[in-house]
Amino acid sequence: MDDVQMESGDERGVAAPSLSEYPKDSNLIAAGKISARLDRLPPTRSVWFMIVLLSLGFFFELYDMLFTGYVAPGLYRSGIFTPTTPGLFGTTGIAGFMAALFSGLFIGTIGCGVLADKFGRRAIFTYSLLWYTVANVVMAFQTTAFGIDSWRFISGLGLGVEMVTIGTYISELAPKHLRGRAFACCQAVGFSAVPVVSYLSYLLVPVEPFGVEGWRWIVFIGAHGAIFVWWIRRRLPESPRWLAQNGRIDEAQHIMARLEARVESEFGRPLPPPGAPIPATPHGRFSDMWVAPYGKRMFMMIVFNIFQSIGFYGFANWVPTLVVKQGVTVMNSLLYTSIIAIAAPIGPVIGLFIADRFERKTVIMAAAMMVMASGLVFSQARNPGMIIALGICLTLGSNIMSYSYHSYQAELFPTGIRARAVGFAYSWSRFSAIFNAFLIAFFLDRFDVLGVFLFIAAAMCVITLDIALLGPRTKNLALEDIAH
Repeated sequence: MDDVQMESGDERGVAAPSLSEYPKDSNLIAAGKISARLDRLPPTRSVWFMIVLLSLGFFFELYDMLFTGYVAPGLYRSGIFTPTTPGLFGTTGIAGFMAALFSGLFIGTIGCGVLADKFGRRAIFTYSLLWYTVANVVMAFQTTAFGIDSWRFISGLGLGVEMVTIGTYISELAPKHLRGRAFACCQAVGFSAVPVVSYLSYLLVPVEPFGVEGWRWIVFIGAHGAIFVWWIRRRLPESPRWLAQNGRIDEAQHIMARLEARVESEFGRPLPPPGAPIPATPHGRFSDMWVAPYGKRMFMMIVFNIFQSIGFYGFANWVPTLVVKQGVTVMNSLLYTSIIAIAAPIGPVIGLFIADRFERKTVIMAAAMMVMASGLVFSQARNPGMIIALGICLTLGSNIMSYSYHSYQAELFPTGIRARAVGFAYSWSRFSAIFNAFLIAFFLDRFDVLGVFLFIAAAMCVITLDIALLGPRTKNLALEDIAH
């Protein structure tokens, strides 16, 4: 599929509209027409190929982010970190390691979401991935808690930018009727990193291959994602919506014409005509995220992101430690969690079948209730089979919620402010997670596993009410139609 590079000409098969159709003083109208042409594309091989390429980038991102909890036993074993956190905000406990990551993620998402709006989705997708890969390699050579925390923070900066960019990129490349399934595919591929990192941790963390501690090997293996970056980059086009919005109409035309030619060839018959174009909204300032109808949506997503991170990371990053607290040995804990982790990509796979059939907000609320119920029962489980089964239910609920809200969040804002708005809203998840790591450690120390899951249950109730009362419907609507 080398010929799926869509950076230039080759308008064979589909006659592109003349550039004269686009008023030279109206990039917004041009962007609206480009969006209408994208949204009528059927889900052929070329369309899915772009989505899968972005999903591969997400795989390495989640591998990097979620190895945090799985290497924790190795960090204890090395003597660099302690299982408990000295004081509420101690930096030598594993909570400090997690907080360093989320501090970087917070700054990356809140301060750098604007980069993708300014320089394009493709460039930022590439360079942010390279950034956090290099930072992790350096981190793997550190021998002190301060050194590891510092480079984990730097890695988090790149991860934060990457997460915002991937969501924006997919929402703009996928036709509206495919958007939910596109996000589900991205999450399914991405979350397949969880069983990979979990199983590698089970194999490597307890040992020292070639005299190098196993947790360091986990980090080195993840750094191989950089090898694939340039291969992915060469085959992904820039977002035509973003190009047209920024006045680069010729480039947007070339990409669209080439894509339409390939899709029509694969489809086997003429493409349906584009729908009526909705002019894109102009590039906005920070204040534009707070005018109607965006202000209400931004408030809703800030509340959601603050509390959803308690449920998602409260389990995902602490599962080996929580299982140990259930009376399981460290070795068996890594075995159990590697089995639980197999369920991680299954939630998004379910989304491939339900994502565009049900309202995103309904799926988010149902998944949150699933997390709450499974977690409370998990806290009382002692039988290995029950621990694994409930851990799988928690993982499924968390990941169904994750793919749903990533899609939902990107749909709520127009092209001109999408990356900036999503980055700002998403940053509150990272800000919350900085303190959640310490709060989970506090509840675990004072109130055992039950206290942790009561804390998580309360958070799930908040986000369910938040989405139910304030969330708009988005199913099968054009991005700009939702915005208006």
